[in-house]
Amino acid sequence: MIFELPELDRKQTKTAVQAALEKYRLYKYLSFDEREASITASSEVRYHGPTNETSDQTGDIAAYNADKQRERDQYCERIERAVKRLPSLERFLIEKRYMVNDSEYKTDQAIYNFEFQPPISQGTYQKLRWKAFYKLALNLNIQVEK
Repeated sequence: MIFELPELDRKQTKTAVQAALEKYRLYKYLSFDEREASITASSEVRYHGPTNETSDQTGDIAAYNADKQRERDQYCERIERAVKRLPSLERFLIEKRYMVNDSEYKTDQAIYNFEFQPPISQGTYQKLRWKAFYKLALNLNIQVEK
């Protein structure tokens, strides 16, 4: 039995992984604004609808708030678990470059020159990043095959 890893489209897979990590940052570092029930009367004319339907605005809002927050937490946990499974150098690269709050202001050059001790070359950095992206894409099931 021969098992071969799939050949991925580098550009599209890289874009997909970066989008997933950006969504992670948004979910992790931006607060969730909960919806609130409106308690003031509306001045708009409301025509009577079917009498056999009930509406629970407060219950719908509470369910939305709980579901959305749980969804965000589960997404962040899923990404963190996938990153923790990476080898140490790849994990370090992903965490320092993509998972910190100010990562959109950090450049790849700053990471491979200042974060790694001793600094690594650009080529080594790109190889490490692609290996990490490849593993993350397969783990998160967001790979784009050729």
